[in-house]
Amino acid sequence: MKTINELCDIVRETSYVIHVFHGHGHLAKVYENALLHRLTKAGIDVKQQHPIQVLDEDGTVIGEYLADLLVDGRLVVELKAVRSLADEHVAQLLGYLKSTRIEHGLLINFGSFRFQIKKYALSDPGIKPTRIASALVPFFALFAFFRG
Repeated sequence: MKTINELCDIVRETSYVIHVFHGHGHLAKVYENALLHRLTKAGIDVKQQHPIQVLDEDGTVIGEYLADLLVDGRLVVELKAVRSLADEHVAQLLGYLKSTRIEHGLLINFGSFRFQIKKYALSDPGIKPTRIASALVPFFALFAFFRG
């Protein structure tokens, strides 16, 4: 079984190769399909548009959302095809992680000239989102910290 860091590296490297090959002009669904195809071909367990339950603080199911990709049942991958990632994209992924109690997530943007990927982790699922990779957006500075 691969560690979460190994899984993140595989997704990051595969996503970058897709970005180089396909460029930045497609809808997010094209990149989602390409990433699903290539990860599956590499033997990674990936579910596309997989329903994930959203839990309230006491564990009550209050809804569900569809993860763009769920890798190995423990990594949420949210894909965008926008000019630049915005605070609301980060908020969306952090909300998914907190509400679903899934610890790790990647936010990937294929819509920019420059490939963008950000990793987030909950240090204690349901309590404190942590940002791993680059500087935090100011809005989340109170809830997260930079790990490098």
